Amino acid sequence: MATEKIFRDYKDEAENWITLSTGEYYPDVLPDACLLYGPVLVKFGQLLKAAHSSTDLYESIMDSNETWIRTQLCRVFRKYVSPSTPVEMLKRKMNTRKTIRQFGKQFRHVVEVQQGFNSRPVPDEALCAILWEYKDRGRKGYDLTERLFDLFNGHLGELKVVGPRRAGRDVLLGNVFREYPKPDRPVDFVIYDGNSVLAIGLARYDSDRGGAQEDDRTGQYREVAQEIISYTDAHAMSSIKVIFVNDGPGLLTGSMWDDYSYLEEQGQGRVKVVTLRMVPERITGDWLRSKYGDSYSR
Repeated sequence: MATEKIFRDYKDEAENWITLSTGEYYPDVLPDACLLYGPVLVKFGQLLKAAHSSTDLYESIMDSNETWIRTQLCRVFRKYVSPSTPVEMLKRKMNTRKTIRQFGKQFRHVVEVQQGFNSRPVPDEALCAILWEYKDRGRKGYDLTERLFDLFNGHLGELKVVGPRRAGRDVLLGNVFREYPKPDRPVDFVIYDGNSVLAIGLARYDSDRGGAQEDDRTGQYREVAQEIISYTDAHAMSSIKVIFVNDGPGLLTGSMWDDYSYLEEQGQGRVKVVTLRMVPERITGDWLRSKYGDSYSR
């Protein structure tokens, strides 16, 4: 019987096993970007003109009741006033006072902001292009999980896959396992056979990875794999598998392929790293139902 291929075996033809998501060309995006974000910049300019301080400007932004426009105004505010403040923190309406207390002293003076803003055309094509980059952030990941669920449903038969197909709440392992040590650990999908958990999975699309980002991703995966395996071993569930679905050209950069190969090999049959194109031949019902180490022969 032929030995099953592992992730490392695909490296010589790696480019044939990844999925390339379509992108958009510059400057083709500018008309749509200016159409979408031009009104945001007009609104920002109106609030800026009326503001007597940068703190006052921020508070007036947070008074907006429309979530989308408030988030975009916060992105513009960050560029002009406080580049060191994370947008995720800026846009939390309930934390307005806390954000001002923590970062307000670093806000750029409102007069300088007004001068900078007034020196730019409206709409500012450069800033609209930057904002446009945020518009589809996460879309490639959502596309990946949707296609992944379609693949699973097509060839795993009666097995059930639970998780968000696109945007939605992650599955928390505290809701999957009793007394899980990190109950708020998010995962992208869980594969069940009836009520029995067969596998826990994460799915990511990497457009571009390298350097510290590369180390962060593989380090996080290693931590998740070790955490799940330690818990399942301690609770007599050592047949449960861990699946990392990774795709995109980022896999071809740096040492990503080797790092993921090592991660899979350390799992000795309980961990698999796959791209979408590998799913049909590597994530099988037989492997999912196998006991620890049954399918690992290297």
